[in-house]
Amino acid sequence: MTNAYRIARRIGIDAGHRIRLHGSKCRNLHGHRYTIEAVCEAEHLAQEGEQAGMVLDFSFLKDEMMGEIDAPCDHGFIAEIADSECLAMFAPGGVFVENFIDALRESVEKDGFAATTKTTLGTKLYVIGAPPTAENLARHWFERLAPRIAERSEGRARLAKIVVWETPNCAAEWPVA
Repeated sequence: MTNAYRIARRIGIDAGHRIRLHGSKCRNLHGHRYTIEAVCEAEHLAQEGEQAGMVLDFSFLKDEMMGEIDAPCDHGFIAEIADSECLAMFAPGGVFVENFIDALRESVEKDGFAATTKTTLGTKLYVIGAPPTAENLARHWFERLAPRIAERSEGRARLAKIVVWETPNCAAEWPVA
């Protein structure tokens, strides 16, 4: 959009992951303090109602980010569905590992992700179809958040991009204009 109004909101989450095929230390289980920024834009501000003069109420944007990103991922582990060795560690006792992973795979294929706390330690597990790199997480969270932004703004605003900082010095964004 040219000549658009823009707003941005950041949240932070703590989550573990591993990059299964990485050639160095990132193949090990580790965690990050992720910072996620959502940038929304609209050609026109709301003309009436509680969002009058706004692209989207910042609290509405925060609510959606908390629901789609924070609630399922904060203080959890983000994994790739192909990482069966890692996923096996989360399989609860009394459940066949293959059945546990198959159920996760079905959710990923149907919904684009799987989120559960029915794990061996009751910890959060969030599974996506690709390696959980900052780049893939930016795209994944963009796809989850974009329809929520459109709905909360009554179709006026759109999610322009998501930026994911994996560290204070390293970020990925989706999409790139």
